[in-house]
Amino acid sequence: MRAAKDRQKSYPDLHRRDIEFAVGDKVLLTVSSMQGVMRFGKRGMLSQKFIVENIELDEALTYAEVPKEILDRKIRKTRNGETVLLKVLWSNHNVEEAAWEPEEAMR
Repeated sequence: MRAAKDRQKSYPDLHRRDIEFAVGDKVLLTVSSMQGVMRFGKRGMLSQKFIVENIELDEALTYAEVPKEILDRKIRKTRNGETVLLKVLWSNHNVEEAAWEPEEAMR
C-alpha cells in the first residue's frame, strides 16, 4: 500500500515546475467566483472566465465589479407576485456578458 502511495505521489512531483514572471510579461489569468462576494452574474456566468485586457488589481489581487449601464428591464411573473429584473452591463465585461439582476439588488 505504501509503495503504491509513493508511486502516485511521485508523478505530480516530477511534473511540477516553479514558474517565475518578470514585470511586463503577459499572462492568462483564470478567475473563479467566491462565496459572499458580488459575482459576475447568475447560472452560466458563474463558470470560470479568462481575462486578457488590463485590469487594475488591489493589494489582495481583487478588483471591484461596478454596474456600468442598465441595458434592459423586464418583469417576471411568479405564483407569489412579480419580480422586476434589470439587464446590467458590468465594468470589465462585454455586452454579451450582461447579466439579469433583481432590481432590489441594484438599489
